[in-house]
Amino acid sequence: MGTNARTAEKSGSDDVERLPGGSVEARQAWFTIGDLAREFDVTLRTLRFYEDKGLLNPRREGLNRIYNRRDRARLKLVLMGKRVGFSLTEIKEVLDLYDLKDNQLTQLRVALKKFNEQIGVLEAQKRDCELALDELKTTVGQVADMIKTREKTRN
Repeated sequence: MGTNARTAEKSGSDDVERLPGGSVEARQAWFTIGDLAREFDVTLRTLRFYEDKGLLNPRREGLNRIYNRRDRARLKLVLMGKRVGFSLTEIKEVLDLYDLKDNQLTQLRVALKKFNEQIGVLEAQKRDCELALDELKTTVGQVADMIKTREKTRN
């Protein structure tokens, strides 16, 4: 098999496709905490924390957590939201709107508003970073010049 080949494994009663990196295809009906931790490269503790915060709601079978496709999709959105700078509270607000029965129109409008606001925040941070880099580069040049001057007067 080549490196791009998929291999099928049995997990419960569902066929699971494992991709070359070990990630699980989304068509699987349920996932263990270990499945999601491996697929999204997060710790078990992170998943339990998200559960405590109400972001995920796995089914329990004894001491085992069983996550469904909805939980997996929510986790994917949580991680994307964190990556672009949203707080867990903001992420939860948007995710909770999925449960409304208005064809997700409210959720989409709120999400669009929050996304546009976050774009503004990130663009401002980008400008601040660019200014800080310019200042630091200028300072590095000045310090390098001072070192050269002092080395010349020393010799």
